[in-house]
Amino acid sequence: MDNRQKILNLIGLATKAGKIASGEFMTEQSVKSGKASLVIVSEQSSDNTKKMFTNMCTYYKVPIYFFGEKGELGHAMGKEMRASLALTDDGFAKAVVKLFNTNGGSKYESL
Repeated sequence: MDNRQKILNLIGLATKAGKIASGEFMTEQSVKSGKASLVIVSEQSSDNTKKMFTNMCTYYKVPIYFFGEKGELGHAMGKEMRASLALTDDGFAKAVVKLFNTNGGSKYESL
């Protein structure tokens, strides 16, 4: 199984565990309330969406990655299309970041 599939599987597990906020509004809320450990924004998202989340995550010091198609992210969560999601559990976030780092996914991480 490739890292891409492993990341999608982890998103599915995190969803079942109730450790995900998805959709633009919920993702934004989780970042601003300090609950987000990691934000994933679909590569298909508009430049405005990417820029908004990049700026927000930089400000709140939350790592952000651009990954996957909207349908792929939604499917992993058992939902319709999702342009953005936040992992609200450090364990899941660390596991996903580790896969991104070995996969060389496009990464925009705040320092």
